[in-house]
Amino acid sequence: MTGKEIIVPTSSGDVEGLFEDSQFVFKGVPYAAPPVGNLRWLPPQPVKPWEGIRPAKEFGPIAPQNRTLLGESLAYLAVDEPHSEDCLYLNIWTPGIDDARRPVMVWIHGGAFIIGSGSQKMFRGNTLVKNSDVVLVTINYRLGCLGFMNLNELTGGKIPASGCEGLLDQIAAIEWVRRNIRNFGGDPENVTVFGESAGAMSIGCLMGMPAASGKFEKAILESGAANTVGSLEESVTASKKFIEILNLEPGDIEGLRSADVGQLLAAQENLGYMMLLKDGRITPFQPVVDGSVLPEIPLEAIRKGSAAGIRTLAGTNLEEFKLFNMMTPNFQRTDEAGLVRKVQGWVPSQHVAGVIEAYRKGRQERGESATAAEILTSIQTDLMFRIPVLNLVDAQTKNGQPAYNYMFTWKSPILHGVLGSCHALEIGFVFGNYDESFCGAGPDAAALSGAMQDAWASFARTGNPSCASTGPWKPYGTDRNTMILDKECRSGEALYEKERSIWDTFDMVFTKPI
Repeated sequence: MTGKEIIVPTSSGDVEGLFEDSQFVFKGVPYAAPPVGNLRWLPPQPVKPWEGIRPAKEFGPIAPQNRTLLGESLAYLAVDEPHSEDCLYLNIWTPGIDDARRPVMVWIHGGAFIIGSGSQKMFRGNTLVKNSDVVLVTINYRLGCLGFMNLNELTGGKIPASGCEGLLDQIAAIEWVRRNIRNFGGDPENVTVFGESAGAMSIGCLMGMPAASGKFEKAILESGAANTVGSLEESVTASKKFIEILNLEPGDIEGLRSADVGQLLAAQENLGYMMLLKDGRITPFQPVVDGSVLPEIPLEAIRKGSAAGIRTLAGTNLEEFKLFNMMTPNFQRTDEAGLVRKVQGWVPSQHVAGVIEAYRKGRQERGESATAAEILTSIQTDLMFRIPVLNLVDAQTKNGQPAYNYMFTWKSPILHGVLGSCHALEIGFVFGNYDESFCGAGPDAAALSGAMQDAWASFARTGNPSCASTGPWKPYGTDRNTMILDKECRSGEALYEKERSIWDTFDMVFTKPI
């Protein structure tokens, strides 16, 4: 049946997809109106219904974005697709157009809120759908200045952008899924959102947003949680600087709305460079705690019970920050003074020495390298990724909802292994489309991919990731149970406890993005 066309009705009109590689595929399906012209910076609007049959055989344009050094360095992570402001499209892979009511998994891509798409190489040719009998949906959403810039304050509400438009896009896509996915063989009452990095951080935000309440039943967060947001004050400062770079005034509504996308991206890149020099971060925009759309820091809302009904699976990779530090000149030459200086910028001054010492002792006791560079990488990994994830699963546990934790420890073979178990390495294993140079290959890699697919699909189906491939998963609970995902999957308790426990001495519910 390969190449056979199939027509399916949606709430906006009929779409025509193809049967490819043992699954039905529908590409570039619009879930909201193009956010262009006067709709720029507004919440997503309904799709205008069409007459006849709309082809869904090619991926739609992705959100406007600049190229990054990371993509230049690792082809597997590169995003090189046509982009346009008209970008609010989703893609569907399904084993059957029938009434099977399969679990639905909606993927929210990562990329530091400035890059990425729902049609990147690692999602194409996936084996998750045919191996697991689930319906997969991947989405685009607005990024950077178009999706996460607050303009409401500076324009006196004339452009009411909250800085959460990218999140509202995600909600609109999920709503489209709930309305239409039954026609694609899925169960609209069994929707799991899953994502990585900024995608997982987005999910953390959705778990704390009133507008997302009741939209999904389960959440899988890979290397991201509910704390990476911007304050209203900081976001207004960034927006003001962005407008200055454009040589516009905050009151120039027409100038803002008519600015060319290329100008916007150039201004965003300029602002990002300024922030890199000032704060050592590359992301100028992120979801904004505006007090309305996102009323408070998501982790705080979750602790109060906003996501009490959502079953949660969340975890991290052992050495996340090795991916980013690879691009930092002379990073391996970091000395003790440089280590202290860096940590002073992230944690309260009275805790700097204690944090560094906890990581030094933890690594030494395990017989691991305890150079300043290795300690710094471990602290960065935990600050940005692991501790926020553990805070999230702990909050869900305390709210009476079983929550599961994993640690991915498989190491990348690329560059003679210097990347270790780095950020984004697990994605290819989940989708079964892993790159040999970056992820590895062979029977062990295939077995790990199969185990992760089985666990992710089991969670999507039942809310429990236990499966024959990994064995039983215990909820995180008070024992801090964690499933270690590697050549041999196994359960552990209170992993890296010396390092983890030092973060209990102070509370960090807010973390700036990288």
